[in-house]
Amino acid sequence: MAGSGSGPVNLNRYRKEKARAEKKARADQNAVTYGRTKAEKDLDQARNAQDMRRLDGTKCDDPKTNDD
Repeated sequence: MAGSGSGPVNLNRYRKEKARAEKKARADQNAVTYGRTKAEKDLDQARNAQDMRRLDGTKCDDPKTNDD
């Protein structure tokens, strides 16, 4: 067997690589199924920013400092 050129096979490495590939395939499938497009994300971000500006513009006085 000396000089055959093939060393011991690391089964743990093979198992981990296979698990990694399966996990990536599942993540890619979930991204297709449940993911949002860049346009949808940008629209949501713009709406959230607009809502925050609207809320910041209508802040009320602190009731603790109001001596009415």
